[in-house]
Amino acid sequence: MVSDAPSPLLQLAYRPDLHVLVGRWGYQPQPHELPGVYQQVQEMAVAHGCRFWLQDIRRRTLNDPDTTRWLLQNFFPNMAQRLGGRLYVAYLVGPTLHEAILSQPGYVSAEYYDGQPFAVSFFGDEGSAMQWLHAHPADAPVV
Repeated sequence: MVSDAPSPLLQLAYRPDLHVLVGRWGYQPQPHELPGVYQQVQEMAVAHGCRFWLQDIRRRTLNDPDTTRWLLQNFFPNMAQRLGGRLYVAYLVGPTLHEAILSQPGYVSAEYYDGQPFAVSFFGDEGSAMQWLHAHPADAPVV
């Protein structure tokens, strides 16, 4: 039997074996849905002291510019401070969204975040995303 219930916006799980917080987004959210969801991310990250995040946004089709600005200017720097070290966020994206992100006028590569309290990068496959997350030291301080 197939359920007509919508998939949850975010399935969030802490993987203690990998020390990674995994968020799998179920659909393209409306901007008003995001504050509550990011509150859940914050609570789980703080509860586990986890600064390594894999965000699977392959079911999303676009990034809201206001939300992106808020994440980069407020949420990620504040989370790094709260977690006591540099925050690493690997986004797993589908090809269409990946191309849209890369072609945005304000897009910056992962190297841009050198010297920042957080780093963000985008990946087309989960293995590469996990390799990137695990390439960073667990004790990296907030810059």
